[in-house]
Amino acid sequence: MADNTNSLSISENELINELSQLIEQSKQQVAVQANSAVTILFWQVGNRINQEILQNKRAEYAKQIVSTLSTQLKERYGNNFELRNLRRMMQFAEQFTDSQIVVTLARQLSWSHFVELLPLKTIEAKLFYAQNASNNLFGIRELRRQIALKAFERTNIADAQIIEPTHIPFNTFKDPYILDLLGLQNTFLEKDLEDAILHDLETFILELGKGFTFVERQKRMIIDGEDFNLDLLFYHRKLKRLVAIELKLGKFQAKHKGQMELYLKWLDKYEKQEGENTPIGLILCAESSREQIELLEMHKDGIMVAEYWTDLPPKKQFEEKIHLLLTEARERIERKKFLPEKLPYLL
Repeated sequence: MADNTNSLSISENELINELSQLIEQSKQQVAVQANSAVTILFWQVGNRINQEILQNKRAEYAKQIVSTLSTQLKERYGNNFELRNLRRMMQFAEQFTDSQIVVTLARQLSWSHFVELLPLKTIEAKLFYAQNASNNLFGIRELRRQIALKAFERTNIADAQIIEPTHIPFNTFKDPYILDLLGLQNTFLEKDLEDAILHDLETFILELGKGFTFVERQKRMIIDGEDFNLDLLFYHRKLKRLVAIELKLGKFQAKHKGQMELYLKWLDKYEKQEGENTPIGLILCAESSREQIELLEMHKDGIMVAEYWTDLPPKKQFEEKIHLLLTEARERIERKKFLPEKLPYLL
């Protein structure tokens, strides 16, 4: 009888654990659905007020009606409808005009996420960070960090290397990469950088972006009886490609292109699996050589170059540097647009 009692007790415990798991999952689903419903509601409230103001077209009326609505809604439904928040709802509906996009994003993002996005200047930036936060399940703190580190601008700078369609899709890489959290000192060797990346692989992959999976370090390749070693090998699940990463302590040099081309050809021949796409490469340098990179047109060979910064400058200096890099990138794109395919004297 004692054995039966023990058996029953174990069975009961298993059942309780199973039921507890179901309840916890349900609670999480309810919380997610509630957050989603609140976000959609706030969009609908903002959109309706905007429609009312647009119909009336009087500035005094707009000011008065928003204040009146806030007072009455706050009395009935609490502080969520205080004046400042009501104005945010109006901004939200004005900036995110497509209700279907809002519904989709609201499945993963809370109202607090959207509040962080409202001050951004362009809808492209808002959607970029919203999509990233949704895909990567970023909390508010990480979303703020991504915005502060100018992930959108750095992705645009990298994309400027891809002038025409290649097998490197847009939004795959950034330039520069911010590696301040790796804790490297002022003087370090290439191996120290590699070791630091592998020691804090989660941080590095977070900076790389969603989809990257670590495969191997110091990937050995034997070519003509000679040993070659690729620093880091990753796989991108969405792109279905191997991604070779080479680390360089100094400034980018043209010879780095040939080295990466050799690695990519070898990977394509010996490592690429059936159903995978052609491998691509990223050369991470302490300093870029932007004119050389532009002239070499390495994106056509599936190669990108980016700087890495192991120290994060003060906020103002950082923003100025990123703004300068972004301006230069846009100028390069404009030059390419207006560059004739054939010079007049060759026609």
